[in-house]
Amino acid sequence: MTKKPQSIPRPLVRLNQWTIVLSVILTWITQQEYILLIPLLAGLSGLIFKFNPIMKVGTLFLRKDPSEYIPEDFDQQQFNQVISVVCLALGFLGYLLGWTVLAVIFTVMVALAAFIAILGFCIGCYIRFQWQQYNYRKSLN
Repeated sequence: MTKKPQSIPRPLVRLNQWTIVLSVILTWITQQEYILLIPLLAGLSGLIFKFNPIMKVGTLFLRKDPSEYIPEDFDQQQFNQVISVVCLALGFLGYLLGWTVLAVIFTVMVALAAFIAILGFCIGCYIRFQWQQYNYRKSLN
């Protein structure tokens, strides 16, 4: 018996991406770095407990059964979430320590990556694919 691959409905992935983008923009506008804790803590929860509260709330608004939406690969989304959590954490830390350049660099990176993913190109997917190719080629030697 083959195990069905885990997936996440695309609207929930988009909700998570929009939460990142809007949280970063609100942080820039209001200069309240604690806004970054919304996607940061949700992302950490998703990585540690496999429970993302933003996506959980989003499921309440799905109009169809989750299986009827375009699926996004769970493992790929976890990989992307690691990248976003690291960027959000470094951005938040930069703001806390008064290291504005560090904060801006990492919040720009995570916001751009999330927005570009919303537009259709997943930078994290490209990085993971290249990493898998590298490991495959290395295993041949």
